[in-house]
Amino acid sequence: MAAQRTTSHPRVLVYTRTADYRHDSIPDGTAAVRSLGAEHGFTVHATEDPGFFDVPVGPYAAVVFLSTSGDVLTSAGREYLAAYVEAGGGFVGVHAAACTEYDWPYYGELLGARFARHPDHQPGRAVVEDHDHPATRHLPAVWEFTDEWYDFRTSPRGSVRVLLSADETSYDGGGMGSDHPLAWCHPQGVGRAFYTALGHAPEAYKDPNFRTHLLGAITWAAAF
Repeated sequence: MAAQRTTSHPRVLVYTRTADYRHDSIPDGTAAVRSLGAEHGFTVHATEDPGFFDVPVGPYAAVVFLSTSGDVLTSAGREYLAAYVEAGGGFVGVHAAACTEYDWPYYGELLGARFARHPDHQPGRAVVEDHDHPATRHLPAVWEFTDEWYDFRTSPRGSVRVLLSADETSYDGGGMGSDHPLAWCHPQGVGRAFYTALGHAPEAYKDPNFRTHLLGAITWAAAF
């Protein structure tokens, strides 16, 4: 894939293949990204075909893995995705993207952390650690939200720029303690990678704050 860096009709690819748990919110998430594209001047193509990654299929300014799960790429697809990002492409992982390609080390590096578990879907508080980012600058210092509050095997702090973290005192069942990042970003090769743990339920994609969070993730990763 060749990364697209112009501001004239940039293109974003949304990939939603699942080989494990499938979220009911995937159609809502895809529709939300399409709507954001229509509102903000980028074209969205959505696919679940793993063969789509088996050849260079650019140009895309960013690729969004929207609640993918399990092994969703072929060996060739892995090579092309890695080459795309390393050469300057943008990558955005949403929610269950952290439950994807567990046996591919590069993908773990790209994401920044691997999903471990989650408590029940419930209200809680996300704390904004970095307001100087398009995915968080619109948010209040403490954001009341309802989600699954993913725990990760390790905290990515130290190797990524943490944007949001979970206040585990605000909900039941948190397992990471005081250092619980929820959304972060980092450079990957010449490209950019972003991940947000939020986005479990269909209702999330109708929430104005979450939609702006998602838009900021895409525009930052795509660099447009």
